[in-house]
Amino acid sequence: MQPRARSVPRPGRLLPLGISAAVAGCITLGWWLGRHSAPDAADPARRALERQLEQLQERTRGGQLSDADQQRLLELLLALGQDKAAIPLLEGMADQHPQRWPLRLLLAELRRNGNDRNGAEQELLRLLSLQPERIEALQLLALVQLEQGRGGAAQVRLKGLLESKLKPTARPEAVPIGLLLADLQQRQGQVGEAAALYGRLANEFGKDPRPLLALALLRQEQGNTQAAQEALAQARSRMGEASGVRLDQVASGWGVSSLRRNAFRAPSPKGSPGPAPQVSAPPTP
Repeated sequence: MQPRARSVPRPGRLLPLGISAAVAGCITLGWWLGRHSAPDAADPARRALERQLEQLQERTRGGQLSDADQQRLLELLLALGQDKAAIPLLEGMADQHPQRWPLRLLLAELRRNGNDRNGAEQELLRLLSLQPERIEALQLLALVQLEQGRGGAAQVRLKGLLESKLKPTARPEAVPIGLLLADLQQRQGQVGEAAALYGRLANEFGKDPRPLLALALLRQEQGNTQAAQEALAQARSRMGEASGVRLDQVASGWGVSSLRRNAFRAPSPKGSPGPAPQVSAPPTP
């Protein structure tokens, strides 16, 4: 286990941003991480999961597991909070199936949750070497580097990638990258730069309400109600049927839930595990 590069408050687990909604319903950012404080050992649900795990581990000793068995074993280990045991299994699965990028992403978060931020960063860099624009990996990498006191490095990567998507012609992939960069800038106190970036994205993508929604949220957080209402009115003009929904609901649905609120909020109380999740991966775009 690598030591932490600097002392930082322990954030809650990274939650998927709205911009990452494409991977909802699959293994992504470790929904079960942070929910591992097990109830009493006599709890029937936990005992049932433990029996399944024991049976599967016994089968493991008899020979190589099938892909389906590996998947189920991973599900059980995560549901029971056995992250350390899950890491080597997940390493093998990620190496065997490099196209299943969520496996590598989950491995990175397991390492981060174990305070191995260097290891988490290496996993994310491996993923990004294959898919440089994978926004979920960029998001987690930004968080890991910020926790290491290297927010500047995260900004450099995102700025370079953003410019490549804006020039010579602006492409839609620039929006989620820009939103992430602006969230990072706000986290580092660069509110003016973030607001300017939202404005630039709004100008470049005249039909996309997300930059204006993000700007409205920023102005609202600053207590500038008039500016927030103006940005929201502009966003609503681009939103059609969704224009009458509350700002926070619209923002969540359109993918501008901020890195600050999601990744850096205080950890939620840990609950007991339910049935093990179904671990799968979406087709690679």
